[in-house]
Amino acid sequence: MGETIVIKCGGSVLSELSPSFFESLQLYAREKKIVIVHGGGPEIGQMLKKLCVPTEFVNGLRKTTKDVLEVAEMILAGKVNKQLVGILQQYGLSAVGVSGVDAHLLEATAIDFHTLGYVGEVKNVNCAFLETLLRDGYIPVIAPIGADELGQTYNINADTVAGAVAKALNAQQLLFVTDVPGILQDGVVVEQTTVDDIERMIATGVITGGMIPKVKAAVAALEKLGEVMIVSGKTPFYANGKLYGTSIWKEVEVY
Repeated sequence: MGETIVIKCGGSVLSELSPSFFESLQLYAREKKIVIVHGGGPEIGQMLKKLCVPTEFVNGLRKTTKDVLEVAEMILAGKVNKQLVGILQQYGLSAVGVSGVDAHLLEATAIDFHTLGYVGEVKNVNCAFLETLLRDGYIPVIAPIGADELGQTYNINADTVAGAVAKALNAQQLLFVTDVPGILQDGVVVEQTTVDDIERMIATGVITGGMIPKVKAAVAALEKLGEVMIVSGKTPFYANGKLYGTSIWKEVEVY
């Protein structure tokens, strides 16, 4: 079994994951140890609306009151997590759904309680727990809910969790699964790029809309990782020993 790969599936793409995505995952899991982190923002938003719970975003993060936190835990650690685990197992992949509360997986603290409420950041990752699951052949599927030393739970941005887990495990790669095959320029996938190139593409309008937060999350994860990739959840992302998408590096090495 090879290196560890962390795969982040955003909530907006979960319902659109295709059979070809899971077939690629089957192939990739034969060669790599896989950890999956998922979001669930759209599902949380739908349930909050159904329950008439007020919600707002501050600097791109959902302000989390006690009522919002209760719904976030229910959706992330319950509905979304178990649905994803169930699909993985349909494809013969041994998956275990956990939240950051299990085995103190994600030790968290509030980012700014006055402004954001129960929105957390990751202080520590219980790598030993994840490594035990990986060693026994399981794919951990992590819901981004953490807890502090007193047991208070926090809603954590899934991109933040994926980056923290990848760094803690010294992962070879972090893959961001999206609804597009990568960064597109004139309709063609940019196979390899750098942080400087991404800033230029944002400034010139090549990267727009919902792709901007995705690439910014990928860039942030490069702090302690050599490479991150943006891949598609709608088409095969791995075949014939090759990953398909946009590979992002801090800078391209010149030989």
